[in-house]
Amino acid sequence: MILMKINSKIIAVVSFLVIGLTSAAQVKKIVDVVHNPSHVEIKTIKGKYHFFVDDKQFDLKGVGGGGNLALLHQSGGNSIRTWGSNNGKQILDTARKYDLMVAMGLGMGQQLHGFDYNDTSAVAKQFSRIKISVEALKNHPNLLCWVAGNELNLMSGNVPLNPKVYDALKNIVDYIHKSDPNHPVTTTFAGVKKETVQMALEHCPNLDFLSLQVYADLGRMPEIVKAAGITKPFAITEFGPRGHWEGPSTAWGREIEETSSVKAAEIMKRIQRGIVNDPSGLCLGGYAFVWGQKQERTPTWYGMFIKTGEATATVDELIKYWTGKYPLNRAPEVDSLKLDKKNAVDNVYIKPGVACIAKIFASDPDNDPITYKWVLQREVKVRGEGGSFEAEPESITIEVISDINGELKFKTPIAEGEYRLFCYVFDGKGKAGTANFPFYVK
Repeated sequence: MILMKINSKIIAVVSFLVIGLTSAAQVKKIVDVVHNPSHVEIKTIKGKYHFFVDDKQFDLKGVGGGGNLALLHQSGGNSIRTWGSNNGKQILDTARKYDLMVAMGLGMGQQLHGFDYNDTSAVAKQFSRIKISVEALKNHPNLLCWVAGNELNLMSGNVPLNPKVYDALKNIVDYIHKSDPNHPVTTTFAGVKKETVQMALEHCPNLDFLSLQVYADLGRMPEIVKAAGITKPFAITEFGPRGHWEGPSTAWGREIEETSSVKAAEIMKRIQRGIVNDPSGLCLGGYAFVWGQKQERTPTWYGMFIKTGEATATVDELIKYWTGKYPLNRAPEVDSLKLDKKNAVDNVYIKPGVACIAKIFASDPDNDPITYKWVLQREVKVRGEGGSFEAEPESITIEVISDINGELKFKTPIAEGEYRLFCYVFDGKGKAGTANFPFYVK
């Protein structure tokens, strides 16, 4: 009995030590997980390029912006793209929570916004800043790749692009390859011009893949890629609705925006042609712009959500693209918005203080009851360039005569000038449709 008691005590002590050691190992594993980098490669299978993360094929289903990441995960998305590395650790940690990979931006100055690549001191400071970001973030397991610089080729007017832009990029790319062998590096191009792509590759030949940013042109990518002589793999790091520079404008120079439903349908067509059915095999997938809300020409042009958080039809189309089926609840369909029975392309001038009628043509695919919100704004005073900050104009009180079932009768403002009338259509279940109409009071 004494021997049995001693043996029991020994077994208990050994068991305690084993459990303790196992727990310590598990704790260490949990602590060290964010110091274990993912290993990302770009490889071909049957003539088509793909990302591979830790030897597993990773089919890119991405968005730009850091909006509702829980919803992104639920919607079938698997990656986000940033434009800079501020709060990079926080972004990566949040991405880890929702099983998302991050294309981490490394912000570089643009000539468009006044950065001088002949200024060796400024270039050196930029290089030092980027090295700090790389060292701080390179071992995070949710890092997919580095995006060094955004649209460095974007210029205004006839100002030539300084080739030293891509010399500076080369130093960054070479440094990353030496310091971080686990993640590929790219840079983005605004549009796809053969001479710009050639300049970049001549000065910085070691880019692992190219990143192309196109909107209406996504539907012509096969022809564009061939014409540019691109043979490297590429990702579409921004795609979305027809750009404000790509469509019709009013006689006084204000861009005419498509309705949310038209945008969504056209985006899906372009995805099929430019990404899904890419004949070159070079396309790695893409990032839709933008998973959130952004003021750029209007507060509704590029965002997939409106300011109050409701999702538009573009989100529904992306869910279909990523998962193969639409969500159970879909956004209201908005066909058109007319002002005094005219379309925006008709260049509508109206006298001050007169009554006019706006009519929106909308419905809900799920037969949900819909409600309407009308907003009147002046046009943007200072237009941003290249996605730079743009202040949203304040709303103006509408002098409503009647507002019934999507038909608004109101008096035009007394002050002359450029205005834009917005209509938001809600289904009461987290989805919305949008349309707007530019007009001139004169």
